[in-house]
Amino acid sequence: MELSFLIVTKNRPEELSFTLRKLKSLIDLTVHEVLVLIDNCKETEAIVQEYDWVNWEISNKSISASPARNILYKKAKGNIFIGLDDDAHPISQNFISSIENEFQNNENLGIIAFQEVRGLFDSDEIALKHIKQEEPFFTNDFVGCGFAIKKDVYNATNGFPKWMDIYGEEPALAIEVLDLEYQILYKGSIIVNHRVDVEKRKIQGRNYFRFEHQLKNSIRYFLVYYPNPIIKIIKLLIHNFRKYALSDFKYFRLFLKVCVSNLFQIFNILKFRSPVKKETLYKKRTLTSLKY
Repeated sequence: MELSFLIVTKNRPEELSFTLRKLKSLIDLTVHEVLVLIDNCKETEAIVQEYDWVNWEISNKSISASPARNILYKKAKGNIFIGLDDDAHPISQNFISSIENEFQNNENLGIIAFQEVRGLFDSDEIALKHIKQEEPFFTNDFVGCGFAIKKDVYNATNGFPKWMDIYGEEPALAIEVLDLEYQILYKGSIIVNHRVDVEKRKIQGRNYFRFEHQLKNSIRYFLVYYPNPIIKIIKLLIHNFRKYALSDFKYFRLFLKVCVSNLFQIFNILKFRSPVKKETLYKKRTLTSLKY
């Protein structure tokens, strides 16, 4: 099978370089390809000449993760698309053949969700010591830093949503795949190391940027995909108001900002409205969710 490795990057040239070097040692360029979209970052553009085996796309204006993926995935030629973050790389044995075998053995399989090992390690061997031994299971979601999707399944969906920016695009694509009656398999033996500084993130504590974008995109997700979204949106707003807005003034300001911005853009959002089947929502509730 031909595989396309797809990465969207912004402001992390060193991390991207590390990932590309890892991929170069893994792939066969006669049958595989690597596509990278640089989201308006001159510093990253400076390394393009070092990797002439990569198919580069450059956006001269910032378009954010989900719209960038939407553009990039249309360029891919492989039968299977493998999505990676710029700071994530494969570490499991037989990474490519394991993916190919899963798709070959299950025609109804749409997406494979990989196991994500978070942290900075001195070697892949050390990273592998931190994996969880888990049996495969069908799920309702996947993690954007490491997954595979069949090209024909992706093309049957609307792709990564252009009406989102970042945080929430994976559930949007996942629910469209489920609505097409394909399966999403979590396969813990297919592993990527997501090279994030876990301790640093703990010290940073509150993540205002993530809060704002997750809340904004969750509202849009319900508006686009749910036949009756109002109750879900009300419950979402009440939960976030009590848990975040009441505890911190900056969260409160962001909560109001999200509510107002979505209200003003509601007609633009509703242009993308495409409610899924009620059976799909039931399936989503009954499937085992991923643990982040």
